Order: sequence, then structure tokens, then C-alpha cells
Amino acid sequence: MKNLMRYKGYTGTVEYSEEDGCLFGRLSGIDDIISYEGESVSEIRRAFQEAVDDYLADCAATGKQPEKPYSGRFVLRLDPELHARLAMRAREAGKSLNQYAVDVLAHA
Repeated sequence: MKNLMRYKGYTGTVEYSEEDGCLFGRLSGIDDIISYEGESVSEIRRAFQEAVDDYLADCAATGKQPEKPYSGRFVLRLDPELHARLAMRAREAGKSLNQYAVDVLAHA
């Protein structure tokens, strides 16, 4: 399981490499590959924050629009009959339609 850090709206992973004896991670939720590493919790946190700051500064310097992390909002347009069937299944499962959809999508 990966651990996560957050800074300026960005999320970063933290993993441990036994082979290299260090912590490492990358920004998640964006397509650009931004990575960082450190040997302690304080170093990895500082490296993560510096990576975010450097990414934003590089984007500003080059005129590139920085990618924004996924917001967690996902809008679907459904056929009304499918919408009704899903709502009924959600009720039968004792869940909100949103929670039912999240559960179904998590297993896809």
C-alpha cells in the first residue's frame, strides 16, 4: 500500500526501496512524470514539496499550463432507463446511487 502526501492541491506517493535504502515517490493524478526521493520522512516531504514547486515554476517559465490533479468528480450521462435500474440496485443494496456507482467502478 502506498502512503500519500498532499501539497498545493497535488498528491504524492511514498514508497520504500529496500534495494536502494531510500523513500521515493511521484505525483499522482497527473500525466506528467514528477518524481522525488529522500532518506527520511522529513526529507521525502521536503523533496515532494520542492518537486511540486519546481513543477509549477517550470510550467510558468515555459508558458505551459500545469496539469491539475483529478478532482474526484466524475459526471456521467446515462440513458434514463439505465439510471433508474442503477438507482433501484443501489436502494436494494442500501446505498446511495453515488456510493453504489463508486463500488461498482472500483471493481471494474
